[in-house]
Amino acid sequence: MKTFLMVLLAIASIILIASVLLQSGNSSGLSGSIAGGAEQLFGKKKSKGYEAILTKVTSIGAVLFVILSIALVMME
Repeated sequence: MKTFLMVLLAIASIILIASVLLQSGNSSGLSGSIAGGAEQLFGKKKSKGYEAILTKVTSIGAVLFVILSIALVMME
C-alpha cells in the first residue's frame, strides 16, 4: 500500500511540475508589471482553452500532492 501511494505521489508531482512549467507568465518583465496591472483588474481572463485546462490540472495536481503526502506521513 505504501509503495502504491509513493508511486501515485511521484506521478502527481510530475504532473504538477509539468503543468506549472507549461503555463505562461502573468507579465513579461518590468514593462508588464507596470502596464499589466489594469489588464488583470479589468478582464482579459483566459476562461477557455489551453490556459484554463492547465489551471485545472495544476489545481488537481496540487490537491493530490498534498493529500498523498499527508497520507504517507500518517502511515509511518
